[in-house]
Formats: sequence, C-alpha cells, structure tokens
Amino acid sequence: MQELKLKYGCNPNQQNARIFMEQGDLPITVLNGRPGYINLLDAFNSWQLVKELKKATGLPAAASFKHVSPAGAAVGIPLDDTLRKIYFVDANVELSPIACAYIRARGADRMSSYGDFIALSDICDAVTADYISHEVTDGIIAPGYTEEALQILKGKRKGNYLVIQMEENYVPKVKEQKDVFGITFEQDRNNAEITEALFANRPTKNKEIPANAIRDLLIAQITLKYTQSNSVCYVKDGQAIGIGAGQQSRIHCTRLAGNKADIWFLRQHPRVLDLPFKEDIRRPDRDNTIDVYLSDDDTDVLADGAWQEFFTEKPQRLSRKEKKEWLQKMDHVCLGSDAFFPFGDNIERAHKSGVRYIAQAGGSIRDDHVIATCDKYGIAMAFTGLRLFHH
Repeated sequence: MQELKLKYGCNPNQQNARIFMEQGDLPITVLNGRPGYINLLDAFNSWQLVKELKKATGLPAAASFKHVSPAGAAVGIPLDDTLRKIYFVDANVELSPIACAYIRARGADRMSSYGDFIALSDICDAVTADYISHEVTDGIIAPGYTEEALQILKGKRKGNYLVIQMEENYVPKVKEQKDVFGITFEQDRNNAEITEALFANRPTKNKEIPANAIRDLLIAQITLKYTQSNSVCYVKDGQAIGIGAGQQSRIHCTRLAGNKADIWFLRQHPRVLDLPFKEDIRRPDRDNTIDVYLSDDDTDVLADGAWQEFFTEKPQRLSRKEKKEWLQKMDHVCLGSDAFFPFGDNIERAHKSGVRYIAQAGGSIRDDHVIATCDKYGIAMAFTGLRLFHH
C-alpha cells in the first residue's frame, strides 16, 4: 500500500488528508480503526523514540505521546509496590517487561497522558493490552501483537480503537521534507546516535555517574530527541518523571518539567496513597482529584460539600510544609536538556527536585556559571556537544 486516506488533517475542516510513499509501500499496517493526521504524527515520532531507547539500553521501551511530544517514556524495569499502587496495578498481577515499560511511561504524567498514543518497542502481549483497556487512549503502534492482545484492543472505543503494526526493519531515506506555507523544507534526518560516549566530557568537580544514571541519561536524551523544543526531561529509575516541552525559555522548561516530577513524587506520599476514594470513582477522575489535592487549590476537593463527591470521608490536607519535607527525600534524579543551559538558575531549580546528574549540550557563554552552580551542589554534569532541537 503506497497511500492511506486519513479521517482529516490536523483539524476536521482540513479535508483530503493522506499519507503516501513516493517509492515503495508504507511501512505500517492498520489492524483496527481509522487513523487521523495527528495520530500518525504521534505514532511515527513515538516509534522512533522507543526503537532507539531499546537499542541504547537493551531493554523493552514504551512511550506515551500527546500532540507530537512524549508525556512519558520508560524502559521495562519491574515496579515496586508503591509504583503499582500509584499506577493502578493490582499487586497480584504478573507483569511482562513491556507491560512495565508502558505502565511507567503512562504513569509519568497521568494528566497529560489522558487520551495518549502508545508506542511499544516489542510485541504487545495480553497483560499489556489488558492494562491499556482500562485507560483512555487513542491508539497504539507496535511491531506486533499476540492474538489475545489484539482481540482485547479491538474491543476498545466500541471497536474503533486504532491499532497499527509497524514494519520493524523499516529504514527511512536520509533526506526529509515538509511543506510550510506552500514552501518545501528539506534537511538530512537527525540520525545522531545517542550512546554512553556522549557523556565522556564531564567539566564538573564531581565526575562520577553510575551505570543506572547513565541509563537514565540515555532515556532523557533520546526522549528529548523526539520532544518539541525547547525541552527538558527529568528521569529516575528507568522512566521519565517530568517532561517540559515547547517552551520559549529554557528555565520555563526546567520549571515545568520539575513541577511534573515533583507531582510524580508527591503521589507517593503516604497520605496520597491512603486517600479514601469512593470505590466507583473512575481513574481519570481520581487522577484529576489527586492533582487538585496536591495543588494550592486543594479546597476545591476538600471543602464541605465537595469532598463527598470523591471520598468516603474527608481527607486531611497536605500542607506546604509537609510537601516540602517529602520532596526533600527525592534524590538521584537525572536531567537532560535538548540544548545548553544559558544560566545557573536552571541548575538551582533542578536541585530542588533531587537532580544529581545532568546531560546537556554545553556551549553557553555562561558555562562557567552553570558548572559552578553544579559544583555548589555536588552535581555531576556531562557536556554532550549535541543539540537535539525537534520541530
């Protein structure tokens, strides 16, 4: 198949949308549903991300995409009891590595992942499909599906859930093009390979970056390669925990991603884990409620007349002091940036979210200030010399 008609373009008024190959067949097979323009932008970007993650780490990888940027990305490391609880996984369910990868990717920023597009580096099995069946999601791309998994996924969205199989060995041509305002842009694809060798140049006093942090820095940099710029990514224990995408100012990226990382960690606070939710509350409503509970607008769900809608009894408020004390326990976080940090303020903000290891391009006229700020906190930083802008 050289051409595939789409529902519509970016918006419903943009009709006559399609994807096509000038030579050869499309490297995808639509197994169920009908794709839209944005679905496929998410599918192709997320597929590249998980394919590169698996190659770099040797572990199954998954991504949760929304509006052409990842909300989460992760590799298949087992979940502990706390993560199972905050990701809504039954303690007795045996999880495959690819299931762990997607559950982690989905759990990074559950608010942003609502209605996501999923990418898996490995064949989707039944346990992964079963977890997906309970989430609000628009579609999935993977190199294959077990028969049981395919039947589970076909049952979503009244039988219209989008399921795409990707040709695993497809290699795109070197040149890529896109049209803007009737004008064609052309460039070489970004084929830069992200490996451990990128982290060899360590200008900080602390030069120690352990193996698990190297893995997490690889996850950060590969995630950033497919995130709309400017972008910053916080990673811990094999998964992104905060991604800041598409901001004009890098400090705003660092703050946005850091705030998301903080919320991820605050979800693990004992009081949040023990929130007395009603049994029939839906997962998205639970996510929204937790988000508000952790915000400065917590009275929206704790005020008399409001809490009864979500809880069986009124929860105790989590004060700012208690949040700060809990966040001080956050540690060994990795941080990646798609370009250089221009000032040390980014490092100051990163430190507040437990960052110990950083990978960034380097090359700012204030590199000395950035290095000095890292040294103040004992942070090990690598200059990769590689910019990863993506537009």
